[in-house]
Amino acid sequence: MASVDQVLGQVGEFGRFQKQAFLLLSLLSALFAPIYVGIVFLASTPPHRCRSPGLDELARRCGWSPAEGLNWTLPGLGALGPCHAYDVDWNRSLGCGDPLAGLAPNGSRLPFGPCLHGWVYDTPGSSIVTEFHLVCEESWKVDLLQSSVNVGFFLGSLGIGYIADRFGRKACLLGTSLVSGVSGVLLALAPDYTALLLLRLLQGLVSKGGWTAGYTLITEFVGLGCRRTVAILYQAAYTVGLVLLAGVAFVLPDWRWLQMAVSLPLLPFLLCCWYLPESPRWLLSQKRNTQARKIMEYIAQKNGRLPPADLKKLSLEEDTAGKMAPSFADLFRTPSLRRNTLILMYLWFTSSVVYQGLILHVGATGASLHLDFLYSALMEFPASIIIHVTIDRVGRLYPMALSNLVAGASCFIMVFSPPDLHWLNIAVACVGRMGITIVFQMVCLVNTELYPTFIRNLGVMVCSSLCDLGGILTPFLVFRLMEVWPGLPLTLFGKQSPRKREFT
Repeated sequence: MASVDQVLGQVGEFGRFQKQAFLLLSLLSALFAPIYVGIVFLASTPPHRCRSPGLDELARRCGWSPAEGLNWTLPGLGALGPCHAYDVDWNRSLGCGDPLAGLAPNGSRLPFGPCLHGWVYDTPGSSIVTEFHLVCEESWKVDLLQSSVNVGFFLGSLGIGYIADRFGRKACLLGTSLVSGVSGVLLALAPDYTALLLLRLLQGLVSKGGWTAGYTLITEFVGLGCRRTVAILYQAAYTVGLVLLAGVAFVLPDWRWLQMAVSLPLLPFLLCCWYLPESPRWLLSQKRNTQARKIMEYIAQKNGRLPPADLKKLSLEEDTAGKMAPSFADLFRTPSLRRNTLILMYLWFTSSVVYQGLILHVGATGASLHLDFLYSALMEFPASIIIHVTIDRVGRLYPMALSNLVAGASCFIMVFSPPDLHWLNIAVACVGRMGITIVFQMVCLVNTELYPTFIRNLGVMVCSSLCDLGGILTPFLVFRLMEVWPGLPLTLFGKQSPRKREFT
């Protein structure tokens, strides 16, 4: 009997066919980045103040610059932030020298109240926040918008994972990519906040499942000797998507055009994926041996090799008797599977909270949104290199433990570093980002190694669903806790991260 890995060793573990499939599926990995963390640009909150039609008319009549208008009309309100304004009638006849003097002897004692006429935003473009006025009392809706996509990830985990294991990787890949691309385009055309929320939820339901199906498919196409490297590179393609996202967001400051730009490439991707074959490993797990042999012959032809003589004896390395229909219970069937599943769930949850938390915190506190995002995203490349270099030489335990420690220590250092030393905060945040990225990518890699083929995709989806639960909570943890104390979410992340060593 010839196993898939033995046949791939003869027809090419990473030949022309696998390289083409990898490049194609890497596009899917890169396009997942805007869905996962694109909210940093799509819903960025620029400096803003209350709009007052009468005040704007007074500023035009007096010829004030924006800075002069704020100095004359909003003194003493700095502690109140951008959510309050003086409750006065600016349409009265006021002088240009000191307009507040005509309203009260002391401008600081004027009554103030909430913004009644909207806000004025200091930004050259637009975001979901500026278009739908998601500031002040409505700011929690931004948190909900990011949480909704993670709710979609969570709800889609079991369903999409089951579809990939029951009906095939290719069918899952095509269906999820189609729905994700269409919902992304419709998101750019959304007329109101409710539509945004529902479309983000729909995109979350399918997009992570598509990314995971692509991850599983490419690792099942390549031979054993290349599988780990290809898995790391597939995740590195996501990092490429992060870097490109910063550049595209800088070129397209309008959120609708940005959303359209990151969604449209999914549609031509579908046409290319149509020509990808199904995973031969999955076909064998479903007892469809004839189709699996034809695909292995096709791979041999694309790689310029002759099919091996024992191809007719092709079989799966694992015993799949009675196991063609995966179920949730299979993940807890044996003590070993049960232990692995529980540990992986915990690691997925904590990694997600710290990873997303650092990204959102940098986006909320950075002096230059695009550059700070770019710098921290670039740190994911050395993370991939470190994993590639150490995973065979050192193993998994020590790199994960050390990376956890680095991420946690970075969070604590950021808490106590001076706010005016922005370069120091970004440098430490980048180191923390690298540490938690190593953990995140290694957990994803190990997750596929610990399950047999017939439940591999289901195992990845179920365990990573705890990552989605963490993602649901993270926006509220970051933005609501920052209102109490800016360092509070970082303190929470720092305490959470090192404790994962107990489970590695």
